[in-house]
Amino acid sequence: MFVHEAQTLGFRVAVLEPDPGSPAGAAADIHLRAPYTDAAALATLAQDAMAVTTEFENVPAEALSWLARSRPVAPPAAAVQVCQHRAREKAAFVAAGVPCAPHAVVAAAADLDVAAIAALLPGILKTASLGYDGKGQVTVHSADEARAAFLRFGSVPCVLEKRLPLHREISVIVARGADGQLVHLPVQQNLHRDGILAVTQVPAPDIDAALAAEAVALASRMADSLAYVGVLCVEFFVLADGTLVANEMAPRPHNSGHYSIDACDLSQFGLQLRTLVGWPLPAPRLHSPAVMLNLLGDLWFADASSTTPRTPDWPAVLALPGVHLHLYGKAEARRGRKMGHLTVTAADAATARAVALQATRLLGLPAF
Repeated sequence: MFVHEAQTLGFRVAVLEPDPGSPAGAAADIHLRAPYTDAAALATLAQDAMAVTTEFENVPAEALSWLARSRPVAPPAAAVQVCQHRAREKAAFVAAGVPCAPHAVVAAAADLDVAAIAALLPGILKTASLGYDGKGQVTVHSADEARAAFLRFGSVPCVLEKRLPLHREISVIVARGADGQLVHLPVQQNLHRDGILAVTQVPAPDIDAALAAEAVALASRMADSLAYVGVLCVEFFVLADGTLVANEMAPRPHNSGHYSIDACDLSQFGLQLRTLVGWPLPAPRLHSPAVMLNLLGDLWFADASSTTPRTPDWPAVLALPGVHLHLYGKAEARRGRKMGHLTVTAADAATARAVALQATRLLGLPAF
């Protein structure tokens, strides 16, 4: 999606990605099929690219730091490194004055002593790195359960977070330029299933203006604290008492912002490009209320026991008004794998939701 945005504005794009079937690589002008740390591929980028960005927070920060010696790199390596590790991320939230869940860093089984973690139970034990879409985390109710989970994770560094009474999930996407200029997309209300984003609604139907403004202020504070350049998404939990706590952040365009391609006059990918090349950052405008549905590989299978994928009935869905289908060009449909998204836009939020619910029925997705 970034590749298409850049090409629309006349740029050529090189993608460094080891997967020969990379959808971004297929769309790009140049696909460097090499590991992210490959010296020759990095040297090619340093020589030929005017600027470098990343769409994946697990790119080694060292590679970004090396590229930054000769080319603008956004987001900066230091910020990516923070987002790669939950303990560093929590520390960054605390340092910026952004509230987050009570937590403890777990480096060894001894850190899960009953007395030490009693105030955090029940809690969620999360691996400090590489967890994504609900992976690498488990709910624990006792110190014994926490220790057992820690051992199952291979005794890698973890973070134990206290489970909080969640009421809603929202996210804020901000874009910050090298000059400190900062703009944001509308606050997005999200629904996750099994740890994976399922539905995003904009405007957020259950969030009042004051809470939305607070979320934007906190996300902006986080970006300023990191001296961030690029697009940053901060996910928040709204607690039962109406207070906000930051869950995590992503140093890149985010799944919850994909609706902006069809519903805003400047998408998150347009913002990413502008921060990268130093262009002005006008405030994005939501011109159409929208509902976005994530399309997972499960849709390609008739039922839970099916092993043979088939194409969903896209013509039936596309017959609905205001429907925008985005498929990512991934070669193989797998359960739980993000294959694309569907955005419904309409003149008002109620209509967008009604049409999106029609789409869920046609696709066999749960209602929301």
